[in-house]
Amino acid sequence: MNTISIVGLGAGDLEQLPLGIYRKLQKVQGAIYVRTMGHPVISELQKDGLVFESFDSVYEAYDQFEDVYAAIVRQLVEAAKHQNVTYVVPGHPMLAERTVQLLIACDEVNVEIKGGQSYLDDLFTALKIDPIEGFQFIDATSFVRDELQLQHHLVFCQVYDAMMASEVKLVLLEDLPPEYEVTVVTAAGSSEERLVTVPLEDLDRAVAVNNLTSVYVPPVKKEDLNHQFFRLREVIRDLRGPGGCPWDQKQTHESLRKYLIEEAYEFIDAVNREDDEHMVEELGDVLLQVMLHSQIGEDDGFFTVDDVIQSVTDKMIRRHPHVFGQVHVDNTEDVLTNWDEIKKQEKGEEPESLLDSVPTSFPALLQAEDLQKKAAKVGFDWDNVELVLEKVEEEWEEFLEAKKADNKEEMEKEFGDWLFAIANVARHYKINGETALQRTNQKFRFRFSSMERQASSVNRTLDDYSLEEMEQLWVRAKYEKEEDGG
Repeated sequence: MNTISIVGLGAGDLEQLPLGIYRKLQKVQGAIYVRTMGHPVISELQKDGLVFESFDSVYEAYDQFEDVYAAIVRQLVEAAKHQNVTYVVPGHPMLAERTVQLLIACDEVNVEIKGGQSYLDDLFTALKIDPIEGFQFIDATSFVRDELQLQHHLVFCQVYDAMMASEVKLVLLEDLPPEYEVTVVTAAGSSEERLVTVPLEDLDRAVAVNNLTSVYVPPVKKEDLNHQFFRLREVIRDLRGPGGCPWDQKQTHESLRKYLIEEAYEFIDAVNREDDEHMVEELGDVLLQVMLHSQIGEDDGFFTVDDVIQSVTDKMIRRHPHVFGQVHVDNTEDVLTNWDEIKKQEKGEEPESLLDSVPTSFPALLQAEDLQKKAAKVGFDWDNVELVLEKVEEEWEEFLEAKKADNKEEMEKEFGDWLFAIANVARHYKINGETALQRTNQKFRFRFSSMERQASSVNRTLDDYSLEEMEQLWVRAKYEKEEDGG
């Protein structure tokens, strides 16, 4: 099995090439493979009689870098079937060289790393930064925003043209203001070294870049990252910690219960109004409650928000085997069937009752619908909706009988039975009872407010109106709503 020897050409100048590497290259017989001819040392070595065969044409043949690198590796492996091969790359072979990693993973050839000089030492010197403070090295051709550690020194390599600089800029603008200053570093450590600091918004147009260009992003203050999750967690921890807020410090899971319900309903209101701005605000309030409960769990030593996130992440992966596994589904019904089956397996022991999974803290109407759905799964249900309608009439008659007997307790019981039957009608007609009642509530709100506006327009209040007069206002309000499309 022949060997591919990989050599790094350093950052830019021939003077940066170690003497031992230079001598190795001088001894190579035949052509030396080079990833790209766009490196200053190549022209100097050519003057010494070295012959290079580049892969620049491969870059033009593919649209994706991963395809380019794979093609280069295939050609190198094929060449190595006939003889030992020397392959040279910019900088150091073990720094930001995808082709080298692919070759190392290949079992068809031997790979020897002969060394070279990384440009990072010169980069740190040029920027006057110490990586021990926190440093992240990013390939500009392949990264995602969530990976960026903006509180660290951040360096993007392979920013070789304006389009790549634009891609980096657009991603960074998701987190940083347009005026945030970044530094463009070209040919660090060489005689052509150049550092230019520009506002982020000008990154792709203020400075010419090439294959020796990197972009440095200084650490961002945490106060400027309030949109990131770690900041919310930090703020909640501070509120609950020493020197924090007395109100937040004394809260418990029990004392906060009502707020989570209230915030959830306020979000639903924003959804019903199609108010995106308030949806953001109300979702933030819901998230605040989750974070407070999680911090209380951490303070008490029982669980943290990490446990909460892991729990729901693991659950979503388990319950979506058609996305994260090999299970095939044809429709949403298949998805729900799989979900219920997986959920049943997760719970382990069967509950004492099928209805135990319906929380008793649910709103009464929602709870009634869920109880009926659970019972229907085992066949305990009316055959058709006509029978359900008859049940509604029956329960109403029983309510009237209790009313006639002036039995308040029985009236309440029978009224509850009637409401339960009404919820059953909604379920059979596939109507969401909660949504239906909310729409009626909203309609009543609108019409009553219209009555108040009508009265106010003539300098009166509803207190001044008789019932008959208010009925007239109500009729006008109905027409007003209808004209508005409601």
